[in-house]
Amino acid sequence: MIQNVIASLKDLLGDEYLDSVCRASAALGLGDFDTLRKIGEEKVEFFPEKARRNLTELLHRTGKKMIEPFKNSCDGAGTLAFQKALDRNNAPLSGFGPFRLAEDGKLHLAGKSEHYQASLGHNFPGFKLLRNAADIGITNITHNNTRGHVTRTLEQELVRVANGIARGDSSSLQNILDSRAPHVLNRVINLETGSLVCEAALKMMLARFFRLQSNSEAPLYHGKIPVFLVMAAIDQTKEANYHGTTVACQLLRGMWPELYESMEKANLLKIVPVAINDADDFAAAVGKYDSGAYKIAGFFHELVLMNYGGIALTKEYVARCHALCHEHDIPVMVDEIQSCMWSPEIFLFKEYNCHPDFVSVGKGFPAGQYPAAKILTTYPMDSLNLFGALVTNGQEELASLANLITIAFAERNREHTLAIGKHWEEVLALLRKKHPAILRKVEGHGLLGTLFFENAEEAVAFSHTLGQDFCIDVSAQTYKAHCPPAALTKLPLIVDDDLIDHCVEAMDHVLAKMQKGAAD
Repeated sequence: MIQNVIASLKDLLGDEYLDSVCRASAALGLGDFDTLRKIGEEKVEFFPEKARRNLTELLHRTGKKMIEPFKNSCDGAGTLAFQKALDRNNAPLSGFGPFRLAEDGKLHLAGKSEHYQASLGHNFPGFKLLRNAADIGITNITHNNTRGHVTRTLEQELVRVANGIARGDSSSLQNILDSRAPHVLNRVINLETGSLVCEAALKMMLARFFRLQSNSEAPLYHGKIPVFLVMAAIDQTKEANYHGTTVACQLLRGMWPELYESMEKANLLKIVPVAINDADDFAAAVGKYDSGAYKIAGFFHELVLMNYGGIALTKEYVARCHALCHEHDIPVMVDEIQSCMWSPEIFLFKEYNCHPDFVSVGKGFPAGQYPAAKILTTYPMDSLNLFGALVTNGQEELASLANLITIAFAERNREHTLAIGKHWEEVLALLRKKHPAILRKVEGHGLLGTLFFENAEEAVAFSHTLGQDFCIDVSAQTYKAHCPPAALTKLPLIVDDDLIDHCVEAMDHVLAKMQKGAAD
């Protein structure tokens, strides 16, 4: 059962800050002080009973026409690739919770959280606090050297949650913030996208090999060839990993092959794929590339490979690999852009009981409201100066408030996230048993679930039919040549048992139809 949260801006940001904001806005002529204070003290229900009832009613209308289609939809001016991929019938006109009322006039169910970001669905009632914040004059616009109180509050909240500190335990939090020990996450860089976050981690790893600027001190491993370990595909190529779209991070997954070959020949760096869930292969890579002219610069990995079939790394594999990394001074980057917020621990790495040097934050934390991503790191890895890491934006106050709202709701609903995640795992496993001729296996973790098919054509047919006949949105992952053919799901955290049962019934229908077609 989802637990409601009732809070005001005063509750989240403090009375003194609220008072100062309202006095500043009143002085600027943006409103009367008492009226502004009243808005700041307004208690907002994050998930009221009315919202719950509305979702139940909408569930029975999924796939049905609710309004007339929007006929004069703009063509836009996208590039060839983006125009080819455009599905304007699915584009949103409005939405509530896991439902999207699209340009075709039908009600669609966001089976992958609008490409993995809508952790709380559409128009989450708790985000009324964002409107209240704007109404009292909290400005969204800041810069690196003027990071506001809201953003700095979020930074400490991220450190608190990442280190498992109870809300309100300021003494324990301060001890963590003051720590200079390795593998203690107590630094935050505010960026805008997951790509920039992953590149920031890569830059901090490279800073141990190359000078950031000509007047920088000689790095610890100056003269060594940096080697990056990434997750390998089935054919041992680099395609299984995905850590963003900057050129540097695209090199990690095998893109720009001629550029990479030139860099490798020049002994600038080397990228080595390691087999999924094969700790012996990882140990062999460490033995080979953490000696002589080479030094392993870092290990990049997700815990659930949502860009490679949703395969989950085992806890045993992660424990052995991380232990080797700590022993050999190899920084570990756990990329949680996909998984953060979908774990009852908020961060999935905490379920693995591991202690990485970098953790990425994105998508789920601002719940799709703003482009806001973060990199959490440690005192020993805090090596970049301001201009080595900054972006012009990234520390916007309202974006940070969206993060704080989502954290407050997710912490209150840990038990629901755990229970509903287990339920999703169980029903997908039952589908696998019921349709063994079609489904090869089920992968994922919690609400991050994937169905593996025999071939890409079946994965595409399943996803297309589910979307066409039932308006349930899932993804067929077919854009990587050696990726297991899979259909990916990632349901918002606010789903309930009824919605899951509805999804499974539709999936069962599609799979039975496919199985009958294969038999005929």
